[in-house]
Amino acid sequence: MDKASQKEVSTIDQPTLDNKDLAILQLLQKNARITVKEISDLVHLSTTPVHERIRRMEANGVIKQYATLLDHTRVKKGLMVICYVSLKEHSKTAGVKFIETMQVLNEVIECYSISGEFDFMLKVVSEDMNAYYDFHVNKLSQIENMGHVQSVFVMGIIKQTHQLV
Repeated sequence: MDKASQKEVSTIDQPTLDNKDLAILQLLQKNARITVKEISDLVHLSTTPVHERIRRMEANGVIKQYATLLDHTRVKKGLMVICYVSLKEHSKTAGVKFIETMQVLNEVIECYSISGEFDFMLKVVSEDMNAYYDFHVNKLSQIENMGHVQSVFVMGIIKQTHQLV
């Protein structure tokens, strides 16, 4: 595929967002329960165009989902750990198997494929050190093709946001 065709494909896949769309997204990120009426008042549009813009952004994948953010310490998940993981084998099949396993481990709340010394970075939450030890020994370390795991314990959260715009 030539460069012109590649550029065409990439711009087609990317939805065009104007300032009103970005303003709507900012409001929804701050409070997903905000009403269309409240948004329309704040962005100076009537409710119908606001509703249509939200539906369009949902349909084209800009808005992936709505979520409730919890305080992990108040739901018996007081220990947060960042795990750096290296796999022994680096084939497509091995990577897919590892990723599929991460999808079903409830303790793993985020998983990133990364570059550098490690292959993956996991964000893991558990009730306490004993629960994390059980997870590490009986689940994480038992995964087929597991190489090296380095656990870093989060001492405090300085900044945590999901707001992109």
